[in-house]
Amino acid sequence: MSRFYRANLINSVSGYKPANLIGTVDEAGHTNLAIFSSVVHLGADPALLGFIQRPITAFSHTYQNILATGYYTINHVHRSFAENAHYTSARFDRSISEFEACKLTPEWIAPFKAPFVRESQIKIGMKFLQEMPIELNNTRLIIGQIEHLIVPEEWVAADGNIALDQAEDMCISGLETWYMAQKVAQYPYAKVPQKN
Repeated sequence: MSRFYRANLINSVSGYKPANLIGTVDEAGHTNLAIFSSVVHLGADPALLGFIQRPITAFSHTYQNILATGYYTINHVHRSFAENAHYTSARFDRSISEFEACKLTPEWIAPFKAPFVRESQIKIGMKFLQEMPIELNNTRLIIGQIEHLIVPEEWVAADGNIALDQAEDMCISGLETWYMAQKVAQYPYAKVPQKN
């Protein structure tokens, strides 16, 4: 297989993945923003999320900033700014902020130490806890704890579920194909039937 065919095939075979922008800042105050489709829930108590960091290169600004400051944000990508979010994956020089280059707005919510994306309506402030090297392909699982959670109240149901379809959340398949999901059903918590 050609390199790009293989990359698209293997990236899409796992199905839809969440589209998130990770916001960071370096010790000198330069902001960075990058699209990630590998954010995953790791546990609710403590509230942990992880994401996969690709092999480290000179363009691994997100990773370098997280290690330097210990903080980052995860921002859901909504339909209204999906194209802008997509272009944060370009290899910008460290001196260029993806916020500015991709026409997105850094939002500082004191006292949190990393920039959120103002255009996003679901925003998560993360504290870095641990990285786990994956030797098979030289990637890393980056684990953080949720310190701030910003979600419009009207999208949170009485049971705590978030209406991601109302948020017009985007998801990704492959390297550059974007989708929107819709709610189809909600089933009760599954239990093994009890005999009388």
